[in-house]
Amino acid sequence: MSSPHQAHRKVLVTGASGYVGGRLVRSLISEGLTVKVMVRDPRKISELNWFKEVEVAQGNAMNENDLERALLGVHTAFYLLHSINAGTNFNEVEEEMARKFASAAERAGVKQIVYLGGIANDEKMSKHLSSRAKTGEVLGSGKVPVLEMRAGIIIGSGSASFEMLRHLTHRLPIMTTPKWVSNLTHPIAIRDVLWYLSHAATLDQPVSGIFDIGGAEVLSYEEMMQKFAKISGLRRRIIIKVPVLTPNLSSLWIGFVTPVPTSLARPLVGSLINEVVSDPKKSIDRYIPKPQQGLIDVSGAIELALSRISANKVETRWSDATVPTAPWQKAQGDPDWAGESTYYDRRIALTDAPIEKVWESVEEIGGDRGWYGADFLWYLRGLLDRFVGGVGLRRGRRDPKTLRVGESLDFWRVEAIERHGSERRLRLYAEMVLPGKAWLEFRIKEVRAGEGSHSEITQTEITQEASFAPRGLGGQLYWLIVLPFHAFVFPTMLRNIVRSSKRKVLFG
Repeated sequence: MSSPHQAHRKVLVTGASGYVGGRLVRSLISEGLTVKVMVRDPRKISELNWFKEVEVAQGNAMNENDLERALLGVHTAFYLLHSINAGTNFNEVEEEMARKFASAAERAGVKQIVYLGGIANDEKMSKHLSSRAKTGEVLGSGKVPVLEMRAGIIIGSGSASFEMLRHLTHRLPIMTTPKWVSNLTHPIAIRDVLWYLSHAATLDQPVSGIFDIGGAEVLSYEEMMQKFAKISGLRRRIIIKVPVLTPNLSSLWIGFVTPVPTSLARPLVGSLINEVVSDPKKSIDRYIPKPQQGLIDVSGAIELALSRISANKVETRWSDATVPTAPWQKAQGDPDWAGESTYYDRRIALTDAPIEKVWESVEEIGGDRGWYGADFLWYLRGLLDRFVGGVGLRRGRRDPKTLRVGESLDFWRVEAIERHGSERRLRLYAEMVLPGKAWLEFRIKEVRAGEGSHSEITQTEITQEASFAPRGLGGQLYWLIVLPFHAFVFPTMLRNIVRSSKRKVLFG
């Protein structure tokens, strides 16, 4: 807990809708600190369990006025912004964001900036690690002291690195890998990362410097995969190392086999080519001691992550903060002046099942549950999406029962949820590779069906609507091509949602 003179210290968390930031907020609140978060869209965090305990500043990190407004009155600011998904020029975007943040923090009177980067002690750094190091350098060029923590691979339920490790090990009993799987890494459990970050907010005096944070052991990526296989009850993996797999080829393969898209796998793989081991000379122990119970080793971190996944208690995921990066996703549909048209596939069904049971079935869609029929066609669409560089279906769901605004759901993102009252709604936005923009929406309401002898009879009406705003001729042709498949997929989906709702009435 914080000391009395820190009890009213206000801290700002940027990237609060992301993997680390979403978890850090809870840790800071537990330290007794006053927490403020900066997000572009408050809806994305509105259903997190800490939302009502924080002050929310809505704004864009590239807008200096938004930054200064968010930083006003803040003692310690956590810089957890990352533009790894901003395309090939992500390093330029990150440098510009850091420069604006440092300037705004100085004007707002911030006392301390805490930045989480990546270990960069190898002479030959990947573009990703170089950008992380440059971000820290730019932040530190201002007058506000910057405490830069550099971490290696973060192991935790829902992290991109962990999902890459998990799916490679699970799916491939025999694998051909590049030589870099023998490189040494210094992984750290997300729990220990949060320990260091949250305690940085309670330091008595501002600290400036670069510090490496690593877990309890140093090992190769290959050894990590073998540990994962053993803990998961799998046979020892056969790993054949070859010199011909370049980072680009490796990232394409990882993008196909794991939920991590190629665009994100590329910088992650690039980082693995380096020896990512913390430097003892850069230890942070004199400012923040290790946890009393000690740092978690790799096996312990893997077991913790798997236990959270099996218990459906994954708080945040790597995909929560991802943004579309491909031209077809950025461009969206035709502009209004071009006479933008939207095509609809709307279907309506009535059922005697109560609205609560219908909503349960709708909210459980996707992930391991599937899409209520025509699973083979959904699988093929996901496979095609992966093949052309999209996210595919492997992102799955965070939780099998409930959804949150802003989180990913297979190749969709949850855009809106209204789950209470007599009218309910779920709206999904497509993040698959498309020549336009697409949505899938479910609207559920109670309707009067007639008059009974003693009471009014009500039914539940389900409206299922797919909409598509094409971009150019290619988008219009795409709609015509998929229309025959819609005639099979969407009626089947609606029928099976009704059947699922009725089964819930009978069996709970």
